[in-house]
Amino acid sequence: MVDEPQGGVAARRRWMGVLARADAASIAARLDDAPALPAHSRLRGPETGLVMARGRQGGDGAPFNLGEVTVTRCSVRLADGTVGHAYVAGRDARQAELAAVLDAALQDPAARPALLAAVIEPLAAEQAARAARDAARAAATRVEFFTMATMR
Repeated sequence: MVDEPQGGVAARRRWMGVLARADAASIAARLDDAPALPAHSRLRGPETGLVMARGRQGGDGAPFNLGEVTVTRCSVRLADGTVGHAYVAGRDARQAELAAVLDAALQDPAARPALLAAVIEPLAAEQAARAARDAARAAATRVEFFTMATMR
């Protein structure tokens, strides 16, 4: 089970977010430098389906159905009984299974530090660098409208 200091709900939400944004090849590449994952059995999936994405006009208006999103889910059980779940956008069954196994393995306080250091932190750093690069590229096209304010 997840202990609160380092493996609470917020920590689990973070590592699952990182795994959901990474592709299967990136996760597998990081697993080469990590301790071996424990043996697991599939409880569900991986299976692909659709979920309805909902939105709100202006962020706080009445909710509306934005459209359907393809999602792949997977649930696994480790030999010690720990269960891991994963939902990922798209149809990548390998990503969903790897994320579910890592979710279960990261719930073990003994295995968590090595897996965080070898898999989660490098993936999070790559994602942060990509987001910063995209933000810098978008900022280069920003238009300042100070001239419009002084013309009134």
